[in-house]
Amino acid sequence: MENFMYRGKTLEELQNMDRNEIINITSSNLRRSLKRGFTPEENRLLKRIEKTKKSKADKTIKTHCREMIILPSFVGLKIAVHNGKEFVPLDIKANMIFHRLGEFSLTTKQVRHGAPGLRATRSSGFVPIK
Repeated sequence: MENFMYRGKTLEELQNMDRNEIINITSSNLRRSLKRGFTPEENRLLKRIEKTKKSKADKTIKTHCREMIILPSFVGLKIAVHNGKEFVPLDIKANMIFHRLGEFSLTTKQVRHGAPGLRATRSSGFVPIK
């Protein structure tokens, strides 16, 4: 993405930084999470991402790890995040950096109501006999 800047750093500069430098420029919430370290599940995801980047394969990585923070090295990858029912494919872009994977894989659908009145819902179909 052209002209992407995060706190005065371009995407290329962010990708060349090590984790300690990235920790210093993030917000306090992310800084605390990153200093704590990654969970074993997140570490497995990071290893799969590194393996995919080294092989330069154009394959989608599936994960249940919704709490993983999107790092600058993820840009350009295809990751499918589980929403509780299915895997939602994501193309990671620069403006997604330092968000969490779960933010882009919604777990609920928008409610669509039928016609108003009798039989609008399943429970309103019952009409007592007089």
